[in-house]
Amino acid sequence: MSVAIENKTVLVTGANRGLGRALVDEALSRGAKRVYAASRQPMVVPDSRVIPLTLDVTDPAQILDNAGAIEELDILINNAGVSVGDDLSERAAFDRHLAVNLYGTLDVTQAFLPALTRSRGAVVNVVSLGAIAAVPVLPAYSVSKAAALSLTQSLRALLAARGVSVLAVMPGPIDTDMVRGLDIPKTPAADVARGTLDGVERGEEEIFPDPMAQSVADGWRAGIAKEFERQNAALVPAEPVAA
Repeated sequence: MSVAIENKTVLVTGANRGLGRALVDEALSRGAKRVYAASRQPMVVPDSRVIPLTLDVTDPAQILDNAGAIEELDILINNAGVSVGDDLSERAAFDRHLAVNLYGTLDVTQAFLPALTRSRGAVVNVVSLGAIAAVPVLPAYSVSKAAALSLTQSLRALLAARGVSVLAVMPGPIDTDMVRGLDIPKTPAADVARGTLDGVERGEEEIFPDPMAQSVADGWRAGIAKEFERQNAALVPAEPVAA
């Protein structure tokens, strides 16, 4: 289902820098009515449509406080994430990545689901190509993003009866602090933000917003994994169920 940005209320997590900041700017350029810019360190934007929020996605109290204060929401963009190199030697690396990239996404989505159900809105989860092919120098990150993709697919099937669309953004490396130390081609955050919201407005279930991502888009959409997802989604009852 296509989702126009113009005149909509959007919430972006991890909004103070990198892709999150670029998504805020891109939403504004497309005529968003209001953009909640959520981050652990509130940002300052000279635009009256932007409302900064203090929101650590690993803090349940902050999540609930913000959800309780926002009655109207059309699009939730779960962008907050962490990426730190590891070598599989410490369980703590997995705990850190899962806390933000998986549980943070789930907890924020659940908290704002009532507002999104009222608006028949959309959840947009920023995942990664690392979800479908692990980056060996970032194993904990890759595992957390694979889990986030599985979560996105489940939410998509479970929330369809409520009229809530669930989209996955599948970018390749983005030129931000997260991967600046890796010697690989990177796409500017502004370009990825533009490609992401293009995909949202087209209603693409998986959005491949940059050249590296686009090189696998057709194979993914026609592949066996996508076909299995469609088959499994048929197991969900037609009536709405709890997320």
